[in-house]
Amino acid sequence: MTERWTPLRRAAAVGLLVYGAGAAVILLSPVSYAGIVEAIGRGLTDATGVGFGSGWVEFVANIALFVPLGLLLTIFFRHPWVGAAIAVVGSALVELVQIVIPSRQPSLRDILANVIGAVIGAAAASLILRRSERRRRVAADDTAADPLTGPIPPSPSHGGR
Repeated sequence: MTERWTPLRRAAAVGLLVYGAGAAVILLSPVSYAGIVEAIGRGLTDATGVGFGSGWVEFVANIALFVPLGLLLTIFFRHPWVGAAIAVVGSALVELVQIVIPSRQPSLRDILANVIGAVIGAAAASLILRRSERRRRVAADDTAADPLTGPIPPSPSHGGR
């Protein structure tokens, strides 16, 4: 890939390394999180009076876990479908690996939640990339010069930028 490494792309690369290490610990540890999930569900039920089963808590946690992955992959590769597709493949691989890990149970529901999270992250990153690109274009327009008349004065529509 010969694309330049913008500060945003560099930050995404660092974020992916940190996220990958943390996610590996969470997703591949031979630890059952059932007690934690049940405690959160009970706490939410007590606080709101609405019955939050552990299945819903785990589903939302899986969504939240994959939002950063979709976001970071999309920023790194600069395309939302690439970020979402890599996250889907990664989710499926994690679930396959969990087959051999004691006390872990792979499920299609987890993959669905992970995909939802990755798509949310990819959509958010797509908005960030569009805004960044728009700002870059405005800055380029403001510094452009007409070969006959010299630099173009700041446009009032850009607030002097």
